[in-house]
Amino acid sequence: MPQKETIKKLVQAAINHQASDLHIASGRKPILRVADQLLTLSDHAQLSADDVKNILSELLSEGELNRFHQQRSLDFSFTFEDIARFRCNSYFAQGVPAVAMRLIPSEIPSLNELHLPKALEQFTHQEQGFFLVVGPVGQGKSTTLAVMIDLINTEKSRHIVTIEDPLEYIYKQKRSIIDQREVRIDASDFHTALRSVFRQDVDVVMVGEMRGKETIETAVTAGETGHLVFSTLHTNSAAQTVNRIIDTFPAEQQKQVRAQLASSLTGIFSQRLVPRISGGVIPAYELLLNNKAVANLIRDGRTHEIQNVIQTSSDVGMITLNQSLAELVRGNEVDIDDARRFSRNPRQLDQLL
Repeated sequence: MPQKETIKKLVQAAINHQASDLHIASGRKPILRVADQLLTLSDHAQLSADDVKNILSELLSEGELNRFHQQRSLDFSFTFEDIARFRCNSYFAQGVPAVAMRLIPSEIPSLNELHLPKALEQFTHQEQGFFLVVGPVGQGKSTTLAVMIDLINTEKSRHIVTIEDPLEYIYKQKRSIIDQREVRIDASDFHTALRSVFRQDVDVVMVGEMRGKETIETAVTAGETGHLVFSTLHTNSAAQTVNRIIDTFPAEQQKQVRAQLASSLTGIFSQRLVPRISGGVIPAYELLLNNKAVANLIRDGRTHEIQNVIQTSSDVGMITLNQSLAELVRGNEVDIDDARRFSRNPRQLDQLL
């Protein structure tokens, strides 16, 4: 079968099964991730090393293919005939190539469709500040950010710049101007692209991922100086996120960074995609709002107390992950065993139930 036909068949299978990911490697049949489970495409032939090399030749340009062989790993995006778009990573395992492909919906969903809290809207109404969506890999952070950026695009006249590696969702310009910049194609790195926004009359910046001290430093500064900045980090909670940012800097800078973060941070949203009883996944989340109490804790280096503030501030819209999981269990959306599996403190979750 020609590789274009193979790719089309695999793309269609991913769409039909409502998969989030497609895994291609030699020595096995293609595998989909559907909700929280891996599903082998049993009706597909086992792939050889040559099959995977030929598929990659279709997915990558000649320049990308050369860079992949030099670096032994490559992030890229791929659009197939306006049917589907994927964020991909190709890599070598035991000397032979493989590729993991994350399916990106062609239309950006709404908060309601994703079962995300309406409270996230307030962060799109800010004129400046720094908002983070955090969580482990594969938990829907990019999609949540895309929803928030598209809300601004729909409701406000703003100049929005996204800095991504690679580009994921492709936005249709509505009321806003949107410039999407891809690292290595449109800018040499995240930091250089982010530093450029100060000279581009930008209102809103979305940084696909906070990588390294320079990028974090520039993003925090941008949030202080009249820009609304959105980004992601691979952390497990709001308190851990604050610590991760501060610990990125040398000790002599940390007091200044705490002060900057205390004034520029608007909120932190930590999410997990939990298997849903009715099928698919549903988000469980923690939401931190940076009010005066939280800002003082950040400024004074008392981040270990942030969790207590979230736990006792439901009246202003904050929520802990366990409170969110408990709501999902009580609403018969999520099985108790799955809730315990995703909880960072299962004993406390049981007390809430």
